Amino acid sequence: MAAKQYRPSRVRLLLVAQAPPDADDRYFYFLDVAQHDWLFRAVARAILPHVEPTRTNKASLLAQLCDRGIFLIDLKPDPVDGSDLSPYVPALLDRIAELEPERIILIKSDVFRAAYPALAAAGLPVSGMRIPFPSFGRQKEFEIAFGRALAGE
Repeated sequence: MAAKQYRPSRVRLLLVAQAPPDADDRYFYFLDVAQHDWLFRAVARAILPHVEPTRTNKASLLAQLCDRGIFLIDLKPDPVDGSDLSPYVPALLDRIAELEPERIILIKSDVFRAAYPALAAAGLPVSGMRIPFPSFGRQKEFEIAFGRALAGE
């Protein structure tokens, strides 16, 4: 899988998104994403603010995120189909235990609703900030909320 190549040896910040997209050409870790690369671009802008993410520098930016200990996984392993996300939380807890992140940020309100209670109850270092997905006009909201979560609010 494309993500393995960018998995840091020590995960300082774990981002948990909802699920991989149903289109094979739009995944966070895929290099050749022609459109709708919203999450990658928003994360890169927030963490690497001096470089504008483009199609040509994505590999370099993914490597920089990896060097900083940042890794993204999905709560649900397959594309969203409208099903309840709660059944995927126990497996998420197992993956988080394996990754041993220093901090966790949940991206998207349904991911927060499904996973936050269990992660907080397990004593994991999860942010209590609700982060919207950065698309459909919510990019500025994402920027503000994600920035606050990065700052430890």
